[in-house]
Amino acid sequence: MREGGRILAAAMAEIEAKVAPGVTTNELDALFAQRLAEAGAEASFKGYRGFPASICASPNEVIVHGIPDDRGLAEGDIVSIDCGVYFKGFHTDSAWTFAVGEVAPEVQKLLDVTRSSLEAAISQCSVTARLGDVGYAVERVVIPEGYSLVREYAGHGVGRSLHEEPWVPNYGPPGRRDKLRPGMTIAIEPMVNAGGEATETLADNWTVVTADRSLSAHFEHTVAITEEGPLVLTSL
Repeated sequence: MREGGRILAAAMAEIEAKVAPGVTTNELDALFAQRLAEAGAEASFKGYRGFPASICASPNEVIVHGIPDDRGLAEGDIVSIDCGVYFKGFHTDSAWTFAVGEVAPEVQKLLDVTRSSLEAAISQCSVTARLGDVGYAVERVVIPEGYSLVREYAGHGVGRSLHEEPWVPNYGPPGRRDKLRPGMTIAIEPMVNAGGEATETLADNWTVVTADRSLSAHFEHTVAITEEGPLVLTSL
């Protein structure tokens, strides 16, 4: 999983470098697929439950599961890229929200807070903690800033299958839910809305948007639980 995670992280870094006004999410999808093919890996999402692309590309009010298309990104947009790698029998999963060109300060704050909430959650991943502690760490960062947390979708176990137990919600209470154990690998993925928490699924049965069409940010890492502390597998 560490090897697969490095492949994913390297491909994500190339996507980040390519994100710019005028670039299409289909181009980002093609880049990711090409880099995985060169590394001898496969895209976890391609064909998963019928999903048609290698990445999920979710601009602006799209929370998750956006399908890449030929529309160019615009200056001031944000776009969340969620992707998975299948390598040597194991999956890894990661997501990042990128600014397209220059964004307004309040938009950058949404990205910064969401990323900070992921970092806070990872810091709780010790063998003395429970999943409620991980979710509560996200909640403590996000809610005081006036944002809302998506509750219908959450993180998950990941390994031989893309989605495994346990369910990893982005809220507490602390001290509750499954105990973290050495050898567990979980995907932690805060999804944070600038407006309300309600969601809506569009007619394609994939694309999930904020019900009030407010902006949404999404950050995710695959994390291994070890006796020595958390090991982020999807980072360079």
